[in-house]
Amino acid sequence: MNIANKLTFLRVTLVFVFMALIWWIPGNMELNLWLALAVFIFASFTDFLDGYLARKLNLITNLGKFMDPLADKCLVTVAMLALVDVGDQWLNFKWPAWILAIILLREFAVSGMRLIAVTKNVVVSANIWGKAKTVVQMVMIIVCLCPIQSYFMGTLGLFLTYLALVLTIVSGVIYIWENKEVFKD
Repeated sequence: MNIANKLTFLRVTLVFVFMALIWWIPGNMELNLWLALAVFIFASFTDFLDGYLARKLNLITNLGKFMDPLADKCLVTVAMLALVDVGDQWLNFKWPAWILAIILLREFAVSGMRLIAVTKNVVVSANIWGKAKTVVQMVMIIVCLCPIQSYFMGTLGLFLTYLALVLTIVSGVIYIWENKEVFKD
């Protein structure tokens, strides 16, 4: 297993560390949130790093193509679930569950399309819209997860949440539109 794939598997492991800090380790929730935030930032950095190393060192593998987006989706989904769960108690605003529902529906739709594409030997590569969506989602999670209570952080978090929602919808529509041939029999 190459270094890029090891970083991807580290990110998957960090999802469970993040979950433990939010839901399973009792004690000072504010401290747990800071630690969870640090874990999320580090895990997000591994996403950048594994992609960079895979391209730079020509370490692109089928395992990496499968696991990297899966690891990203696990990390982002668990973090958004945490925002919905603890947002009203510990963060700057209650994070709306309906936004998570829309984001998950998009992820399922695009993943389903990719599965259909694989059966037709078509590779659906990430595009700039999907990458922008992922970056904005990760930045939004960092801002929203930060336990600094302030009007500025709450407003910034809310703005980034709706920006992430718009990019999620737009990127999903673009993926499906650009790959509509996959649905033809």
